[in-house]
Amino acid sequence: MKVVVIGAGIGGLVAALRLAHAGLDVTVLEQAARPGGKMRSVAVGDSAVEAGPTVFTMRWVFDEIFSECGAVLSDHVGLQPAAILARHAWRPGERLDLFADPEASEAAIAKFAGPRERDGYRRFRARAAEVYATLEAPFIRGERPSPIDLTRRAGLLGLGDLWRIQPFTTLWSALGDYFSDPRLRQLFGRYATYCGSSPYAAPATLMLVAHVESQGVWHVAGGLSRLAGAVAELAATRGAHLRYGTAAHGIAVSGGRVIGVDLADGERVPADAVICNADAAALAEGLLGRDAARAAEPVPGSERSLSAVTLCLKARAHGFPLERHSVFFSADYAAEFAQIRRGHLPDDPTVYVCAQDRTDANHSPDGPERLLCLVNAPARPFSPSEIETCVTTMRRRLSASGLDLSETVEPVTTQPADFARLFPGTAGALYGRASHGWMASFKRPGARTKIPGLYLAGGSVHPGPGVPMAAQSGRIAADSLLRDSNGARASTRGWIATAMSGGTSTP
Repeated sequence: MKVVVIGAGIGGLVAALRLAHAGLDVTVLEQAARPGGKMRSVAVGDSAVEAGPTVFTMRWVFDEIFSECGAVLSDHVGLQPAAILARHAWRPGERLDLFADPEASEAAIAKFAGPRERDGYRRFRARAAEVYATLEAPFIRGERPSPIDLTRRAGLLGLGDLWRIQPFTTLWSALGDYFSDPRLRQLFGRYATYCGSSPYAAPATLMLVAHVESQGVWHVAGGLSRLAGAVAELAATRGAHLRYGTAAHGIAVSGGRVIGVDLADGERVPADAVICNADAAALAEGLLGRDAARAAEPVPGSERSLSAVTLCLKARAHGFPLERHSVFFSADYAAEFAQIRRGHLPDDPTVYVCAQDRTDANHSPDGPERLLCLVNAPARPFSPSEIETCVTTMRRRLSASGLDLSETVEPVTTQPADFARLFPGTAGALYGRASHGWMASFKRPGARTKIPGLYLAGGSVHPGPGVPMAAQSGRIAADSLLRDSNGARASTRGWIATAMSGGTSTP
């Protein structure tokens, strides 16, 4: 059986690996020069700076993916557990670290905001674990359920659990049940941005990210782009053919089902099945052909996720003790997201900084270090002057907490219009559809489509964005294809007993 995978993002790579390991003839078409998709790095001077996701959780998802294909993850990628999950800063002197050790986090919160907030954190962590446990089997592990499916799978005994996860309550509102300190609501409300959403509109179910992070954050040697490379290399050793610098021009359909993928030069790569790892919006907009457009629903501009403005640089950091992951919060979170909702870059943005040369053993690198600075932005293009102003406000926010950066080479700035060019069909939205409202997760397409032989994978489809989630989408697509090729149709399928994905992001 011949399978073509469009896109070497992590979902497409995982699907290719699983199918090649199963003995299928797999070809991966990737328009870029190397694998990874959003798991990418950019050249800044003579250094490669990670410019995409930087936080890696749910290591066991990839442990299972490699194990299922006869390999060991740690033989291919260097991983170190992080003792400090992230450092958070507000006004000068206001600093809070969260730790892999929950007791250390409790002690830090008590010192930062008092014993009542520590007790609230304990209750919050317990509720986050309940949310995760409630959603893992009926939602996260398998193909996209409808609300009715989710209720049926939970059963009568599980209906109370479904109600307690507060699907109709916003994350920001739910956080008020645990924290009175607005800074802590800011900190944990930021989890909504992990899937490109606002904490004022995203459902309270996203508090499960707290549980995911509590299970471990890992530093990846070489960054997450290296993880993508390791999956690609293993897929190749299992027989997959990876063609870089080769863009898919259209999905060929005949007799109501896919027959191959057409390239820009007129070549047709024949296929019995196609897994499309492009953004689902690219399909819906007809970027891969009119016949394939009915495989996905368009995403209205008002329902797109956040984008970002990023700054990749080599610089000396002064005045603030950066950790690998540091967050500098704006003075008014509500105002920040209100401006983004209106389509503007915020006057006072929250800034995430990934100091990529820092580890638990190396807190202060000698000389210039590789940094990624990121602020949330609406998914629309901005003028050069608007981006220049954004970079100025970014630096102002860092300086307010005492951090000054002295660049040694010209930094690389990426704005929503650049992301739109890199990832066609997205309009710059980095996470597909925003997780706003309780129905948003059910609007993401599943692996199977209306067109026989055409499957979807990637962060814009179920179960959602983030590296482990997108990897899980590739597993679901591959398993769906294998079951269908063996004659098991949708009427008999159940949920797939595979690993949960989630909790990683470009914050």
